[in-house]
Amino acid sequence: QVQLVESGGGLVQAGGSLRLSCAASGTIFHIDTMGWYRQAPGKQRELVAGITRGGNTNYGDPVNGRFTISRDNVKNTVCLQMNSLKPEDTAVYYCTASINNSSYTSDYWGQGTQVTASS
Repeated sequence: QVQLVESGGGLVQAGGSLRLSCAASGTIFHIDTMGWYRQAPGKQRELVAGITRGGNTNYGDPVNGRFTISRDNVKNTVCLQMNSLKPEDTAVYYCTASINNSSYTSDYWGQGTQVTASS
């Protein structure tokens, strides 16, 4: 059984910063791509940032230049540093990971953490 547990969400004023963390645990042989998605009320879930095992990153246009994704392949963690937060960044943020258990690879999602940037 694999679990992704997020932490670090909360309420911050516009212009402020937050750091999200996500830890994977369970039967893990290795982790391929890890990333963060978000979903605001009434909107579709969208990609925030992704990172490969080798460290290649990609970002959604709305956050490019403000957010930074990083990972630790030993600790099986992924972090999202969010700077210059805007009210439109308010959403539930979900961690995701493609995890291989030595037999097959499956995609897993965390339970989500609320981020609110107030104007």
